[in-house]
Amino acid sequence: MSDPESSPLPSASTPPPPSATCRNCGGPTCRPSPPTPAPWSEVSPPPAYRPIRAPAINAPTNTAAIILSPAINAPTNTAAIILSPVPQPLPVPVAAPPFHFQPPSKRIASLDHLRRFNDSPSARHFLGFVASLSHSVRSRKLSDPLPLHFSPVLTSLVSLLQTLSHWVDQIPPLPHQARYGNPAYRLWHERLSAQLPSLLNPVLSPPGLQAAEVELLPYLLDSFGNATRIDYGTGHETNFAAFLYCLARLDLIKEEDYPALVTRVFVTYLDLMRKLQNTYCLEPAGSHGVWGLDDYHFLPFIFGSAQLIDHKYMKPKSIHNPDILENFSHEYMYLGCVSFVKKAKKGVFAEHSPMLDDISGVAQWSKVNSGLLKMYKAEVLEKVPIMQHFLFGSLIKWE
Repeated sequence: MSDPESSPLPSASTPPPPSATCRNCGGPTCRPSPPTPAPWSEVSPPPAYRPIRAPAINAPTNTAAIILSPAINAPTNTAAIILSPVPQPLPVPVAAPPFHFQPPSKRIASLDHLRRFNDSPSARHFLGFVASLSHSVRSRKLSDPLPLHFSPVLTSLVSLLQTLSHWVDQIPPLPHQARYGNPAYRLWHERLSAQLPSLLNPVLSPPGLQAAEVELLPYLLDSFGNATRIDYGTGHETNFAAFLYCLARLDLIKEEDYPALVTRVFVTYLDLMRKLQNTYCLEPAGSHGVWGLDDYHFLPFIFGSAQLIDHKYMKPKSIHNPDILENFSHEYMYLGCVSFVKKAKKGVFAEHSPMLDDISGVAQWSKVNSGLLKMYKAEVLEKVPIMQHFLFGSLIKWE
């Protein structure tokens, strides 16, 4: 047996072991208190933070990348996209007679075809046309008076779109269990296919342009969604922009018409498409889900951000103010689109629309607008699944 006197006694400076107390009665317990954890050191760093909501695959990690580079299927060299030049407004080259109108056809089936198109003058002038439309509505409300009279061609376009909207009222949705794709849309589209040629005639009223119907009709017919899949997406929206570009190439739409083209014609088209989407539950075509701006549209975000450039009070973060959305969504397309998204999607805005939420952190609308123009080029005009349906004829040439 060991001698108890030989056992070392604790010194006066040694603190007694911590005693555990019961959290209910405050009395001592038989279990000792847990040791005090040691501070973090370089040898044992703190665990890596893991977010509750995991980011999407290849999602950008900062606001600049989100605005200036694609969020889904992003190319490996995102820096090249971020540093790419902002698309600038370009004048539309007017086609000169003699015309050789032809039924447009699809030409893009691979990445090589897509690169060939994006390197061509046709792509450069088409994107320049979109940038020109955006520039024409800078700092302009939808209700602002137009600088010039409303041309007969624009009047005919608005009348055409309003007629299509009336058809929606005449063809109600059918009983349908699925979330998307009400079959009544096919009935609406059948009427569209049958009567669109006669509706287009007033637009092509100038002498010598009636023959352009064979080339313009396919662009316009494909601007309102697909009757087989009952869906709609940015590719269909791009076809409508291509239809307007072809009218500009025929000198039916002039540069001084651009403000009215956006604030009257395109807004009427957007209202029609929202009505079709809500009435017939069109399925989003090629939607990026939460990592997209909108399930259906892109161009109204470009035009709408241009409207808000240099606004004295409303900033990108103003989209989080419900009073601003309620009072100004009818004047600014960007706010109208955000308001539509908030009504269509339930839950926390930052979770169902993280792209829009991140863009709201940008300081200036001019930065948002330039970034969206670059994003439109990367996310729409440089995507094979979208551009494989794009049409080429004598006015938008395959070069």
